[in-house]
Amino acid sequence: MKRTVRRAARGDLPIIMRLIEDGKAIMRRNGNMLQWSDGYPQKELLLRDIDRGQSFLLMDHEGTDSRAIATWAFIPGPDVTYNEIERGEWTDDVAPYYVIHRVASRPDCHHVLADIMAYCFSVTNNIRVDTHRDNTIMQHALLSLGFRYCGIIHLLNGDERLAYQRIVDGK
Repeated sequence: MKRTVRRAARGDLPIIMRLIEDGKAIMRRNGNMLQWSDGYPQKELLLRDIDRGQSFLLMDHEGTDSRAIATWAFIPGPDVTYNEIERGEWTDDVAPYYVIHRVASRPDCHHVLADIMAYCFSVTNNIRVDTHRDNTIMQHALLSLGFRYCGIIHLLNGDERLAYQRIVDGK
């Protein structure tokens, strides 16, 4: 089994939507009932990510078969929702960074976040990510991948998120 990363195209939208629904189901089964509610992420937002070249798919290859097993948005900062952080501070508040949003995967695939991060850290050495307080799976995964909890940020609608950052030396 080999995994690769590719940018998503508009024709991938049905696959991305299915992966988003899989991600929501995983969250709900694990007690995260509020994140990604009310139709988020909307189709228009996902298309914007695609059109900007910021939407990615993690592909799993086995023999001659390949399938998308995860999706995410990988966006160069600054991110306006990261301008202010409460009850903590960013590891580095000056250096350029990228942000990862909208991570979702198939429920039968494991270690996808490690593969996503390996790709993203091949592009940049400074990544920020946030997650819902109830998303304990993501919190645990981020910490296990060397991210540092930095504090609380607020989305544009005012909802709070736990913020993380990792900087890899030598890039």
